[in-house]
Amino acid sequence: MRPFALSRRLALAGGLALTLGLAAAAQAADLRVGFMPGPYRDAFTKGIEPQLAKLGYTVKYVEFSQGVQPNDAVERGQIDANIFQHTLYLNATNQQQNFDLVPIVHVPTPPMGLYSQRHKSLASVPDGATVTLPADPVNAARALNILAAIGWVQLKTGVNPLSVSERDISSNPKRLKLVPLDAAQAPRSLADADLAAVQGNFAVASGLKLTEALKLEDMTLPYVNVVAVKRGNENAKFAKDIVAAYQSAEFQRVFLANPVWAGYRLPDYFSK
Repeated sequence: MRPFALSRRLALAGGLALTLGLAAAAQAADLRVGFMPGPYRDAFTKGIEPQLAKLGYTVKYVEFSQGVQPNDAVERGQIDANIFQHTLYLNATNQQQNFDLVPIVHVPTPPMGLYSQRHKSLASVPDGATVTLPADPVNAARALNILAAIGWVQLKTGVNPLSVSERDISSNPKRLKLVPLDAAQAPRSLADADLAAVQGNFAVASGLKLTEALKLEDMTLPYVNVVAVKRGNENAKFAKDIVAAYQSAEFQRVFLANPVWAGYRLPDYFSK
């Protein structure tokens, strides 16, 4: 073979190898996902990340301590997605902070519940009891709905869940003392209050069991948590791959096989 032909063939082979290498590199990507304390990272690690790894993703986990931070990070492009909130909270922060985030898939979610260290049943809770509940209006509405379901308060008709407050209580026959506080502090408040309305993720993160709640909410779809991304990314490949992983039979098998996750509200795509 002539030297020129050999060198050309080697050059072509090298170019092909470089092209294949670039193609392989393009398939792999860092995926930055944000979480608050709670069960969502654990479920993602065990049921979602293995599927994404097969597609070439490397997942980078980012932890936050305050509710607005994960949304701010998605809005700024510091992370690609977050998993910690339901759609009502997402819509509220979009309005209040001028964010533009959208949900792409529901995820298994532990319900909010009433917990107590002082009382073993609802019947033993005295009139005038102190109840802590989330300070943000959306989750305060959830807590008040639990209290209304057991007949301890009544709410005005047509209450807006994005702006509900104690002013929307029309009757408080049990004379409850309602104390709003940051939702993440609810488990700690059990040492001082008769009852605490604790969001499911904070209950799980603090070691409370859903089965220990004196009352769990009847969780409807708007309160089932979601994966959120910045608008414009909902059709990106990484977003579609996350959705497919959550809706897969593999994730359902992993989730349902773990007794720690018993009692969660399951998304509608789970097999019945």
